[in-house]
Amino acid sequence: MTTTQDIHSPDFLAGDEFTIPTFRLLQQDGSLFEGGEPPDLERDKARRIYRAMVFTRVLDERMMAAQRQGRLSFYMQCTGEEAAVIGATAALDDADMIMAQYREQGALAYRGFTFDEFMNQLFGNELDYGKGRQMPIHYGSRKLHYMTISSPLATQIPQATGYAYGQKLAGDGHCTAVFFGEGAASEGDFHAALNMAAVHKVPVIFFCRNNGYAISTPAVEQFAADGVAPRAFGYRMHVIRVDGNDILAVYQATREARRIAVEENQPVLIEAMTYRLAAHSSSDDPSGYRSKKEEEAWREKDPLLRMQHWLVGQGWWSEDEEKELQERLRREVLETMKRAEKRPPPSLDTLVTDVYADVTPALQRQLDHLKTHIRKYPDAYPRGARSLDPDVVAGDDAAVKGGE
Repeated sequence: MTTTQDIHSPDFLAGDEFTIPTFRLLQQDGSLFEGGEPPDLERDKARRIYRAMVFTRVLDERMMAAQRQGRLSFYMQCTGEEAAVIGATAALDDADMIMAQYREQGALAYRGFTFDEFMNQLFGNELDYGKGRQMPIHYGSRKLHYMTISSPLATQIPQATGYAYGQKLAGDGHCTAVFFGEGAASEGDFHAALNMAAVHKVPVIFFCRNNGYAISTPAVEQFAADGVAPRAFGYRMHVIRVDGNDILAVYQATREARRIAVEENQPVLIEAMTYRLAAHSSSDDPSGYRSKKEEEAWREKDPLLRMQHWLVGQGWWSEDEEKELQERLRREVLETMKRAEKRPPPSLDTLVTDVYADVTPALQRQLDHLKTHIRKYPDAYPRGARSLDPDVVAGDDAAVKGGE
């Protein structure tokens, strides 16, 4: 139903009547803004959040280095956006569904995804939950309520609306949080999802990480409006804009958004203003579209340092603990990576399982043909040959087998 007030001369509106402020609590030195009230965040949970942030940063640094060494085909970093992702995740119930884009490894880290689980997916070995079928960073975890990532941009946004509609029908008191960048908000899927969520009143939190760039396209070239947040007005949806590098503000905003979603069955849009300190991916060179001066200005707003300062000020963290955590995580990530590299790939038979309830004759013929081909040319497919016949050592795999 449309409500309106009559006028008798043309009076056009451009949206300038609406201004959306940015919610902030924590300054870069760890002190609160005047008038700011911190959320009710217990010591143990605050430390869990910070450890997940450091975990994510260490993982990203090491795996980007591994990609540059040729040990990994592809990688994407969360660097600079840890507070947005982990702060939001910490405000959810651990049984709430998360649908991510591809830069939300911090959400998994917070919920307990181990280095081994990350590495198994990145290297696509026999312990990978996705059985080696996805490219790196396409994580998924049923036990941690984290939907497996898919590559096409923004597809998770309408899927989140549909999943949340199911949660509403189930009535179990859970919601769905869907993460995406401002570039994905330029896709049609974004608008379809918000409209459906608003019409059907479903418990979903749309979390936009506005990090300034859709790969190389700056936000100013993506939309003329004041960011993504004003779009919520078109769907009569609750909305808030928050400093995405402020862990306390993100946590408090998301916690209230979850209350609205679950208790009132209303969707919420959160726009977190942050910055992608790293390249878009290991295939990107940001020096071609942004300056070092701009990057350095944002490095001074590092969300990890901001939270560390706050924790120290609370008496909940120390330099010794910081050193111990950094050293332990760096050691663990290297040891885990070495283990994951040595594990064999999934069995070739898994290529045709999980497609139908039973493997069809046509799929079985294709698999048999593939095995015959690999056995005929083992040097061209060393890992596949090793999967079929463990005693066969072909090509570069000989060095790996010799080292075991």
